[in-house]
Amino acid sequence: MGQESNRRSRCKPARRASCLCMALAIVSLGVGAAAQTITGKIVVKQTLTKRSVTPSVSIYQRGTAVELGKDVSEDPLEFERSRVVIYVEGAGPAGNRQAGQAPFTIEQLNRRFSPDLVVIPVGSTVSFPNMDPIFHNVFSLSKAKSFDLGSYDKGKTREVVFPKPGIVDVYCHLHPNMAATIVVTPNRWFARSDKSGQYRIEDVPPGRYTLVAWHKSAGLFKKSIVVESGRDSVADFLIPLGDATETPH
Repeated sequence: MGQESNRRSRCKPARRASCLCMALAIVSLGVGAAAQTITGKIVVKQTLTKRSVTPSVSIYQRGTAVELGKDVSEDPLEFERSRVVIYVEGAGPAGNRQAGQAPFTIEQLNRRFSPDLVVIPVGSTVSFPNMDPIFHNVFSLSKAKSFDLGSYDKGKTREVVFPKPGIVDVYCHLHPNMAATIVVTPNRWFARSDKSGQYRIEDVPPGRYTLVAWHKSAGLFKKSIVVESGRDSVADFLIPLGDATETPH
């Protein structure tokens, strides 16, 4: 009787360890299988962006002359499609960038911000290095994040943390032509469409969400979307000028 009891007591820890390993394996497989992909196409049928007209250097130049960067010639509709940001609302903050990771970067180069559109998850840091041999003064008055980095010279940089989601418009006090936009998304599930209008958001957990498409000139477009385990989702957006919201379906 005593020997049988001892055998049972010895088996219990081993049995528990085996069950735990099996449970972890099942959970691991379930997580990997559950995450799905959202894909779609952005359709833009007309030019949306009004290109800014920059005054000649002599109007506001101070000190060293810096040639203004030129626009790259490209198809107008390809340009518009590549300026659309798509992100998921309601998926929680999982997967944000961790402390210690390199910040995103917007350079001040040739009297322009480069790139002039950046998409970041909430909580991220953006660095603003000055690459020009003249002073710049980077600032924003946006509701999501307001800041003024002061004037600083070539080779120096400033950093800003963005703790809230939203659209942040960035300018330079010293050069009125300079403008950039930072789209701070509520989580890591976002994408930018390519020139053909295609986009892809991977590893989205199952659930009911709002899918948002944003274009600086056209505004926000929203759709309700259901992500199901074992099935990828497709959502296309038609983005016309002057229609701020698409009917969810």
